[in-house]
Amino acid sequence: MARQNSDYTARHLSVLEGLEAVRKRPGMYIGSTDSRGLMHCLWEIIDNSVDEALAGFGQNILVVLHPDNSVEVHDDGRGIPVDIEPKTGLSGLEVVLTKLHAGGKFGGSSYAASGGLHGVGASVVNALSARMDAQVDRGGKTYQMSFRRGEPGHFKDVGGRPGPDAAFEPFVSTSSLDVVGSTKRGVTGTRIRYWADRQIFTPDAAFSYPDLVARARQTSFLVPGLRLTIRDERRLAGTPGESGPHVEVFHHDGGISEFVDFLAADGPVTDIWRLQGHGAFKETVPVLDDRGHLKSTEVQRDCEVDIALRWGIGYDTTMRSFVNIIATPKGGRHQEGFEASLLKTFRKTVEANARKLKAGNDKIEKDDVLAGLTAVLTVRLAEPQFEGQTKEVLGTPAVRAIVAGVVEKELKAKFASTARADKTQTAQLLEKVVSEMKSRISARVHKETQRRKNALETSSLPAKLADCRSDDVARSELFIVEGDSALGTAKLARSSDFQALLPIRGKILNVQKASVGDMLANAECAAIIQVVGAGSGRTFDLPAARYGKIVLMTDADVDGAHIRTLLLTLFFRYMRPMIDAGRIYAAVPPLHRVEVVNAGAKANEMVYTYSEAELHALLAKLEKQGKRYKEPIQRYKGLGEMDADQLAETTMDPRHRMLRRVTAANAEAAERTFELLMGQDVAPRKEFIVAGSAQLDRDRIDA
Repeated sequence: MARQNSDYTARHLSVLEGLEAVRKRPGMYIGSTDSRGLMHCLWEIIDNSVDEALAGFGQNILVVLHPDNSVEVHDDGRGIPVDIEPKTGLSGLEVVLTKLHAGGKFGGSSYAASGGLHGVGASVVNALSARMDAQVDRGGKTYQMSFRRGEPGHFKDVGGRPGPDAAFEPFVSTSSLDVVGSTKRGVTGTRIRYWADRQIFTPDAAFSYPDLVARARQTSFLVPGLRLTIRDERRLAGTPGESGPHVEVFHHDGGISEFVDFLAADGPVTDIWRLQGHGAFKETVPVLDDRGHLKSTEVQRDCEVDIALRWGIGYDTTMRSFVNIIATPKGGRHQEGFEASLLKTFRKTVEANARKLKAGNDKIEKDDVLAGLTAVLTVRLAEPQFEGQTKEVLGTPAVRAIVAGVVEKELKAKFASTARADKTQTAQLLEKVVSEMKSRISARVHKETQRRKNALETSSLPAKLADCRSDDVARSELFIVEGDSALGTAKLARSSDFQALLPIRGKILNVQKASVGDMLANAECAAIIQVVGAGSGRTFDLPAARYGKIVLMTDADVDGAHIRTLLLTLFFRYMRPMIDAGRIYAAVPPLHRVEVVNAGAKANEMVYTYSEAELHALLAKLEKQGKRYKEPIQRYKGLGEMDADQLAETTMDPRHRMLRRVTAANAEAAERTFELLMGQDVAPRKEFIVAGSAQLDRDRIDA
């Protein structure tokens, strides 16, 4: 292999000036060049407008997705300055949109706390745009400047329709800010419209309307009083605006408490608690002096902490953390402080009440405290340190201790409160946390000790379980049957090689209302969890499940439907991965058996129907064919009325049976439905029943 030239001198170094560096390495500034990076550019422009509202200037932001793939952001803030910036001799608008690390968020005099902090957001979007038009309303005039890939100049639009392909004439010696209109006195604001550069972004990169709506809703919660309007004019198939322009307005005055209420899907254990406080810290930062030089200076920072949280009866954790108005999906120092202080405070409280709570000597862990928690954590401070331009992780070290201090102080006050409501809620919460700890420990012990029974082992499973011989999980099936009478018939009807039976006594506990402790103390629920063998809640381990299919086999009446609903509630609340994996089924037993009389020596034919409509259709068909059937027609009131052959043929034999697979494709809608039908709040359920009563067919009540 020939040796390459080893000379390496200064002339080999490339110096990328201005926005050239952005176009050369866009991933450094926006993370990627796919749809995620395209959306990040839009967030940068929107966040600049939100910063104006956060500072108290302007209350309205309009985002328009145009059919030509451009996007426009319009706010009624103060408007980007248009006067000449003395150091560069350029207008403030041109400086903001063409110079990296330029803006009004460095000195602290314009924005006390903001989302855009690095001064590169708008200029990066400009550099990555095939065209950007910026209009500013200030001082009774409307100013405009256009850019092509970050270079200012004029576009020669044809037919009055702006576009990135129009002829462009860049400024040569000096740039100019055009006055294109006038405004009423006191009217100010900024309009930014840009076309993303397809030389930079991937061909399939597109603005996501659901992501935009989610971000707009989130921002409206974080900035109470802000009105954010999204208008989609693209008419894309599969979007709400496919048949015409679609407009959604987001405006919330309740702040993050309302945000938590929106995010929480399960029934409440506590009300929404608000933890607020502040702290101060010092840090050494480079500050521009009067001559424009950077000088290291120790400055005092204030950090405001505002947290809204509540615990629900579920075990999923929903956490949203923000710095100013910027989401930090990967957490950071503020979230570390929150979680550490939460665990520390709960541990101390549980240890102090260990005897009352029957907690023993075991220590609660973070997952026990976070189970069922919905929280929105916000901190506001000037010039926070982020890891990278995408601002997904907060890095300011001092924030951790401040957040931890606020959480510890406020939670201790809540636990020590003598108000009746607070005492009731904290008692229920501590009971829930201790129950989660016991459930976790029980699941760990169960996982370590339980082994599948074979010929040489004894079983620790419930005595009433009629297990199968096969240890092939993919092939094995567990039938949960209603009562001992159905169990006796099912034992004779099943194939004991791969079909197991577990009887339950009537209606099990409604776990949507009950606590984790009550659920684990219930014999039927505990038996089901033990037999499935994969744990429960957040410790559920799907690969450890002992059966490939779980079949709920209940009577074809109202009580059977209720029992099936209670069982589904148990699986949805504590073993949801089984539903998500499509491993939960409902058996479909027949309602009627019609014995068709055949002529001669030929045996009579048995025909099963599964609904009243199907029965009437069958009888009409037989009458048309001139066939007779025996009266009375057998109507099955329960599985116990069938003999083994009939049950096997209609409900259990894989060759003939019919099963309904239970799915939860829309988990949020399913969560709301379970809470409506099975939760503690009675009023919405009563309204639902009354509203649907007109559609009830009385003749089908026992079906």
